[in-house]
Amino acid sequence: MYLDNSGRAFRPRKRLGQNFLADRGILLEMTERADVAGQVVLEVGPGMGVLTKELLLEGCDRLYTVELDLRLKDILEKLRAVEPRLHVIWGDAMKIDYGALFPFPSKVVANIPYNITTPLIWKLLAFAPRGLNYHLYMVQKEAADRLTAEPDTKERYPLGVALEVMGKVTLVRRVPPSCFRPMPRVYSAVVEIQLRRNLHLMETSFWSDLLHAGFRQRRKTLVNNLKDFAGIGDWRPLLDEAELDLKIRGEDLRGEEWLRLHSLALRCRQGLPE
Repeated sequence: MYLDNSGRAFRPRKRLGQNFLADRGILLEMTERADVAGQVVLEVGPGMGVLTKELLLEGCDRLYTVELDLRLKDILEKLRAVEPRLHVIWGDAMKIDYGALFPFPSKVVANIPYNITTPLIWKLLAFAPRGLNYHLYMVQKEAADRLTAEPDTKERYPLGVALEVMGKVTLVRRVPPSCFRPMPRVYSAVVEIQLRRNLHLMETSFWSDLLHAGFRQRRKTLVNNLKDFAGIGDWRPLLDEAELDLKIRGEDLRGEEWLRLHSLALRCRQGLPE
């Protein structure tokens, strides 16, 4: 338990992933790198509003901030009352209708609750065609390792593949537990995601479904993991056409190989009977 900005006792909740960033130097690094001046920005999990304040100081045109914990309402609503650029959205970040935001954000900058890191990024990638193409996150170090993992490594996983083919992921810096209150038991990292190409991939769920199916059981070959996925049945002819070894596993494929397989699977799927 510790004191909030009003001097009241506040106990962070582990189930909400509440570890609040307290190092202003890192906050400044994040906001300066994100270059939010004149931009419409989305923040998820503002907590006490320390990153929120720095984003506003950096000159963003509008800031949407999404918070689930109503115990923080007094803090964030007081800030909103004196800052017309701030729009506080109360609710579960995984259930918010981001598509209804207007004007729509072009950047997301957040100290994400670590328990929703992967599903939240997947959810926000769907808005790449609408211009949400810059993401800067504080995440758990292990998550950062997976986001930036190379092919044929044990850290390789579906979201990392998606980001590889859609743009560039940069590990900006590692962050020790001492920079948070309360201190987590894990190291963290700041990662930057810049989406530049293949933005159409997220217009349907087929791309992400294909990746998840391919990684379903890591010890199995890709052809076994994909068996019967999307009604295709035998994937061996598709892997042959994609010039992929039938013994290859999902983590072994480079991004462009996943794209080639995706294209062939779409073509095959379109030719299947209803």
